[in-house]
Amino acid sequence: MATTTHDTETEVQDRAILVSLVTDKIKRTGIDPELSLQELVQLAETAGVEVLDVLRQNKETPDSRWFIGKGKVEELRMAADGLGANTAIFDQELSGAQVRNLEEALDLKIIDRTQLILDIFAGRAKTREGIIQVELAQLSYLLPRLSGQGKNLSRQGGGIGTRGPGESKLETDRRHIRDRITELKRQLDEVVKTRELHREHRRKSGAVQVALVGYTNAGKSTLLKQLTDADVYIENQLFATLDPTSRVLQLPGGKEVVLTDTVGFIQNLPHDLVASFRATLEEVNEANLVLHVVDSSSPMREEQMEVVQTILQDLGAAGKPQVVLFNKIDLCQPQQLEMLPTGEGFLKISAFNEDDLSRITEIISDQLAGDTLIFRIPGDRGDLSSLLYRVGEVLEQDYDGSDVLYNVRLNKEDYDKWSYKLAEFVEPQ
Repeated sequence: MATTTHDTETEVQDRAILVSLVTDKIKRTGIDPELSLQELVQLAETAGVEVLDVLRQNKETPDSRWFIGKGKVEELRMAADGLGANTAIFDQELSGAQVRNLEEALDLKIIDRTQLILDIFAGRAKTREGIIQVELAQLSYLLPRLSGQGKNLSRQGGGIGTRGPGESKLETDRRHIRDRITELKRQLDEVVKTRELHREHRRKSGAVQVALVGYTNAGKSTLLKQLTDADVYIENQLFATLDPTSRVLQLPGGKEVVLTDTVGFIQNLPHDLVASFRATLEEVNEANLVLHVVDSSSPMREEQMEVVQTILQDLGAAGKPQVVLFNKIDLCQPQQLEMLPTGEGFLKISAFNEDDLSRITEIISDQLAGDTLIFRIPGDRGDLSSLLYRVGEVLEQDYDGSDVLYNVRLNKEDYDKWSYKLAEFVEPQ
């Protein structure tokens, strides 16, 4: 349950009214504001907030002082008084001055979509890397807003519940926050170097990598658990897991690949958060194959798929071989199933169906498969034999004197990567 700590040291639950302003600019983007608002409800509930009501306003441009119009501010004040709300959550990003003005006019805690997402991430981060990334994103978000925020910083601890950076940090001046940001970036650089060492080790070992990507709560972690028996946290909520988890997956032919679950994406993912999590998200760039997991039962399915593709493009991973897994088909209505694309590169699945899990491993194997080559490996070159099993699918092996003949299915990308070791051992066909 989300709580707010006030000066009296008593704890009260965040009880919020959600506010959405639909401007001409938003209309031009093609984003459905109602779907965005539905997602804001999910975000608030994920943060443990009790949602009391929703207010909407159509306006050409945001009001520079209050974001929403003056009349809507009064309507929000009356609604908050009548319902006993102590928080207002806006579906768009606010400036520091707008937060201060709204707080003074309403005597409510004012939170925008970006801060809400950051607070959720703060509650989910478990590893040292995740904690550093979230705090860095929070402080980067806070720094340009210091001049605009008044008692919000000292009274409310920085966000939903007590998961913000904390009063001790929020009440420091710009110089101290900049110093903290510099230190966090230094710590993050060290973690990134360690991650790069792990990546380099995987490259040298010939590990084939498959990345699970998708919108938050699409079922990626569940799929990882079902395919690999991974011990990962699973919950039906947004951003249940933040830290990438990698497990070994054995394919039908005996070949092993490294399957990695990445942080879920979301519409309007805060820029500071993307910047802080870039090293984690770039795990996708190392993948030989991307599995795009989609919640096929979501009414926002198309929009969510588009968000994922946009972020993949921003990361430079849009050209990776990709298979779309339409997950949660057991939750779909018949008409929803009929609307799902079919054909090569698409698969309708439920993460809890054994037959579907087998189909996934088969399609991974097919996507990673390539030409069949025969290698003549000297019997004393166990390093080369092990390499063939790691990077290819060994279909058959036979002995010819002191040599071993391996019939291996190997894709061009992997052969090119290891040709400097393997080329002289390829048998002409």
